[in-house]
Amino acid sequence: MNAVRRLSLVSNEVFAPMPERRAGALRVAIATQDMQNLNAHFGSAKRFAVYDVTREEWNLVEAVAFDDVSDESGEHRAEGDDRITPKVDALKGCHLLFCLAIGGPSAAKVVAAKIHPIKVAEPQSIQEVLLRTQMMLRTCPPPWLRKVLAQAGVAETKPSFEDED
Repeated sequence: MNAVRRLSLVSNEVFAPMPERRAGALRVAIATQDMQNLNAHFGSAKRFAVYDVTREEWNLVEAVAFDDVSDESGEHRAEGDDRITPKVDALKGCHLLFCLAIGGPSAAKVVAAKIHPIKVAEPQSIQEVLLRTQMMLRTCPPPWLRKVLAQAGVAETKPSFEDED
């Protein structure tokens, strides 16, 4: 069984639920080993820092920690020993997931949970990731991000010839 620990920022409530996403905010998860940098693959991430990001600011929502992570050896574990599903379940409600790498089956599970995975080539600070996300929100977001924003209720859906059914 996988142990998942959540550190949420709360006011004076003892057992407060995960905070509601702020109106107009994009919920972003960042794979991290140290809570300071995007420096982990999805499967080997010990933690995910979860932020609400708007054009003007970002706020840490929670940190999700895992005991059972991949050792990146490439070897499969015993049947029924699933480390991916608990991570995907813990990140439900996020719109974007930043990580150094993610395998095909893991990416499929993340996408099925309506989370858009983004692979970043090199480690970088969480602040850099959040600033880049804000810049995308402030300027003309790429088509994939406009779709995510529309699904999140952050922006209106604009008709596109690519969206025809």
